Amino acid sequence: MAKGETNPESLAVLGDKTLRCTLPVLVDALTGSRGDVHRRLLDQQLDRIELIDKQIQELDQLAAELMGKYQNTITRLVAIPGIGAEAAQEILSEIGPEAAAFPSSEQLASWIGVCPGSQESAGENHSGRCAKGNRFLRRLLCQAAQAAARTKDSHLQSIFQRLVVRLGYVKAIWAVAHRICKIVWNILRKGASFIEFSETRSRKAIRRAITHHLKALRRLGYQIPSLPATAVEAQR
Repeated sequence: MAKGETNPESLAVLGDKTLRCTLPVLVDALTGSRGDVHRRLLDQQLDRIELIDKQIQELDQLAAELMGKYQNTITRLVAIPGIGAEAAQEILSEIGPEAAAFPSSEQLASWIGVCPGSQESAGENHSGRCAKGNRFLRRLLCQAAQAAARTKDSHLQSIFQRLVVRLGYVKAIWAVAHRICKIVWNILRKGASFIEFSETRSRKAIRRAITHHLKALRRLGYQIPSLPATAVEAQR
């Protein structure tokens, strides 16, 4: 469209395969009048997106250079279902490589704000919301929890499926985020490694997921020669 293409059928063919609409619907949506002003505005927006993507990539690579000495910790973090390469870097930068400020996982959860509140009076619960905390990390852990809940046959997915029936979607995601927070604390504070407890999740799926995240870390600039020992151990 930015280059001047106006035929709706030609544009519809270029649509993403994941779009949840039929080709005729997409053709109908792309049918309309577009002038030079519209094309210029669209071209400027595409240039802006390209610039922002380039700047994000540069910042990610800079972060990778600064965090290179914590590479082993980051590779252990990405073994957690729902935690990707960028999320692992963000967790490390916010909490610290050893979570030195948090003597227990409960204190870390409280600081982030992933502990549900409880205000009861006469046996009636008036609030299930969390306390105030680090909103950035809380949002990140909730996003990770939603990804973990979709990770087929993982232990965290089984926790979500067990709780969602009784608590509903939001509170079940909250509980998974709290569990991920505890796992993160053990990795940072105790130097532990995540091992998948689910017996139904195949070793091939575990290896494929970890390899995907390691490739993302290599793109950021980390020097990772092969699959880490933690991933091999998780598949036994």
